[in-house]
Amino acid sequence: MKKLENEREDLEMDLFSERERAVQPGQSWCDGALTLLLPQTNNLEKAIAAAHTYLQKNPKDVAMQKKMSYYKTIPDIENYLIDMESQPHEGLFLKAVKAYNNGDFRSSISDMEQALPEYYRVHHECLGNCEASHEVTEFKDFYPAVADHYVEVLKCKVDCDQNLTPNVGGFFVEKFVATMYHYLQFAYYKLNDIKNAVSCVASYMLFDPNDEIMQQNLVYYRFYRDKWGLVEADFVPREEAQFYYNQTLLQRHLLDFADNYLQPDDEMEISDEVFSESAEEITDEEFEGDGDFEEAILSDWWQEPRQKGDVEEVTY
Repeated sequence: MKKLENEREDLEMDLFSERERAVQPGQSWCDGALTLLLPQTNNLEKAIAAAHTYLQKNPKDVAMQKKMSYYKTIPDIENYLIDMESQPHEGLFLKAVKAYNNGDFRSSISDMEQALPEYYRVHHECLGNCEASHEVTEFKDFYPAVADHYVEVLKCKVDCDQNLTPNVGGFFVEKFVATMYHYLQFAYYKLNDIKNAVSCVASYMLFDPNDEIMQQNLVYYRFYRDKWGLVEADFVPREEAQFYYNQTLLQRHLLDFADNYLQPDDEMEISDEVFSESAEEITDEEFEGDGDFEEAILSDWWQEPRQKGDVEEVTY
């Protein structure tokens, strides 16, 4: 036991010597919390939970994996493996998948139908948080500053989808929203609720229209549409799925547009090379003489005003 305590102290001194690390924008709060909690042996339970939470969003972090490998040597560690940043939709999704795998399609539908609105709610909150105040790192003119802020907000909103994707067994669930509709369509089909199954297929196709399996399912449903009393209105996506798809698609398009066209304005910038060339071309000899420059200025000044767009002299 004494040997284990010494090994723990040595490992903590080695792994957490960089106490100055702080939470950076876009990082989980656990990254900073670990620097405070882990060196304190009397907070070991929270330290393990924080490490586990961090690995949920950063499963490939080698340093954190090393730390967790050490903690797994502690008895009853399973009681401390708590995701402190877990969202309600993640737990509901996992319950729905387990029920689905066990053939309990009714329970799977119940949990998945709760997971969907929970995800949309959290996603909406994430979008709102993106419009909060941002740190100004450089001072620009008003319009470029507004454009930069708008691009930062767009990037934050586009990242909401990825940041809310749950980690299952060390792997992120790709196309998370589409995956939920995928489970629902088959569960509804198994319960012979074809109308709901068809709407889930249409919702899934919004996010992955090239999925061959879903394309075949859609053909199947259309072929037997008369048998199940389906009409064309049944083959449309759900309202909330359509809204989410349109919203996220617009945000990605706006961000692509900003990346392509909202470039820094360099119209007023003059390179050192051009400036040096101009300085070399101008000499004092050009200013010698009888005042040609002054005469040209006076000549231009006393010309009669012309109408806008005139090409020839105006006749009165």
